[in-house]
Amino acid sequence: MSLTRSPLLDLPGAVEANGLDAGVAAHYGSDLREQRSLVAGKGFVDLSHRDVVTISGPDRLTWLHALTSQYFEGLRPGTSTTALLLSPTGHVEHAMYGIDDGETFWLHTEPGAAAALIEWLQKMVFMSRVEITDVTADYAIVWRPGAAPAEGPLTRSGADSLGGHEVFLPRAELAALEGPAAGVWAYEALRIEAGAPRLGLDMDERAIPNELGWLGVGVHLDKGCYRGQETVARVHNLGRPPRRLVRLHLDGSVDHLPAHGYAVRVGEKQVGFIGSAARHHEYGPIALALIKRNVDPEAVLEVVAEDQPTVTATQELLVDPEVGLHVRARL
Repeated sequence: MSLTRSPLLDLPGAVEANGLDAGVAAHYGSDLREQRSLVAGKGFVDLSHRDVVTISGPDRLTWLHALTSQYFEGLRPGTSTTALLLSPTGHVEHAMYGIDDGETFWLHTEPGAAAALIEWLQKMVFMSRVEITDVTADYAIVWRPGAAPAEGPLTRSGADSLGGHEVFLPRAELAALEGPAAGVWAYEALRIEAGAPRLGLDMDERAIPNELGWLGVGVHLDKGCYRGQETVARVHNLGRPPRRLVRLHLDGSVDHLPAHGYAVRVGEKQVGFIGSAARHHEYGPIALALIKRNVDPEAVLEVVAEDQPTVTATQELLVDPEVGLHVRARL
């Protein structure tokens, strides 16, 4: 996790988040009020615990094109994109969210993930003219609702499905941001509502992009070979990925949210696990879960953990159980 403590934790009412989001505020007094403010287009979310990396050099886009799941060749300055680094067997290892400014590709990734990401990228430089730099100490990510302004700091917009934009802000300017500030609990509730999965929370080491709704978002289906492409293409062509991401509406019968890793069952059979959960200002307790593809979409699920009351949940489809190109015309 990130070791950087945000200066915005000194704001009145700030309560620090824990786990992966340690270092920034969970909320500033009321996460539900903060959600409503964001939905109304007001305020910002401090995401300065996320790692920021720059990749510069004349070969950066063709180099990234060859390595990642995304189409980088010809990427126009100011265009936002999401890219994945996959294992040779197609499992998601890194998720990057970035924008190119014409000279440098700016990306952010999960807290504490930059070191491993840079280590792997450096091994793949060979003769390419690229320079990779961890700039987390100098730059921070701030999320704001609504469209990005035409002028101002470097922003990434239109690709996060939350209806907002991310600002790459000099870290020294964090304390001067004008509110109202919202914590990551409010942001996470909107993210779960949007069905946007998060690496390290909503998947395990076996997850492939097809299961998570990342095809067409973090995976370009018309580009050439990249590491892990064979698995992605095979599952896409045949359809029916092994598992699927769902949004759960929890019954609200208990006063706590299920934690990451809680079992999801149908009857006595475990069919998946909870990724992340939040209290939504309209829908109440919601969560993302990764479950087996063949679970009946109409089935009522149970969220179970040792020494905790069982919570029932209904599913909302995010990834179609039949997604893919497996339907063939009859000969």
